[in-house]
Amino acid sequence: MLVVRAETPADRDAVREVNERAFGQRTEADLVEALRGAGCPHVSLVAESGGRVVGHVFFSPVLIEAEGGTSEAFALGPMAVLPEFQRRGVGSALVRRGLEECRRLGREVVFVLGHPEYYPRFGFGTAAARGFRCQYPVPDEVFMVVELSEGAAAGLSGLVRYRPEFGDF
Repeated sequence: MLVVRAETPADRDAVREVNERAFGQRTEADLVEALRGAGCPHVSLVAESGGRVVGHVFFSPVLIEAEGGTSEAFALGPMAVLPEFQRRGVGSALVRRGLEECRRLGREVVFVLGHPEYYPRFGFGTAAARGFRCQYPVPDEVFMVVELSEGAAAGLSGLVRYRPEFGDF
């Protein structure tokens, strides 16, 4: 049985392992540590199977810079699942629960830099089509946005800036 819950301090080593194994490098695990250490508001969830942490997702704040000022939203990422648990719905459960938690916290616009074949199932669409640009030089199809309530992004557009910790990696 899969349980998705808030990460606790006792999960940190397991979260590091999940990120390192899923991505085959330390970069994403180090990013999670840096974001946690920044003290910014965030959502960090783990997926547990048989008492073992098998997946992790992290949401952190982004700023939308427009001519009229700035607005806040959240960004999804990283999201990781142990290789032996991939393609079993763990990632989907993490994303769905994470989006619910973002909505509960009043963050109704979420961005992701991710696979264009994966994230549309959760309502994500190309951010450029909505007038958003990513601070990083990425193809339009990998930079996506979702509204967690209808009209939440109405009137918003501009440059989306990730936390400075992302630039360190």
